[in-house]
Amino acid sequence: MQSVYLESFERDMGCTPAEWLGWLPQAIGANFYELSGASATVQIGPGQLQLTWQIAPPRQIALARIPRLLVSFKFTQLDDAQRYTFMKRFDLYMQRGGG
Repeated sequence: MQSVYLESFERDMGCTPAEWLGWLPQAIGANFYELSGASATVQIGPGQLQLTWQIAPPRQIALARIPRLLVSFKFTQLDDAQRYTFMKRFDLYMQRGGG
């Protein structure tokens, strides 16, 4: 988890679009959201988050192929504390572990 979240950033996510869309509702919590193709607008208090994603070539490590999505995050009308609070929950729900 980060200590600061900028207004705009990108992430390389190891998942398929179907997995992403399955995880998204829990990750955003009670915030209203609207899907449109490969994007979602999330209402967060006085502001919003615009998410857009596109499929990237899979990452291959030996025989393992890991799907990838390139996800863009763009917050508007939210201060540092509001972005942090939202992303803290979001990151916990999107975190996947192994071992």
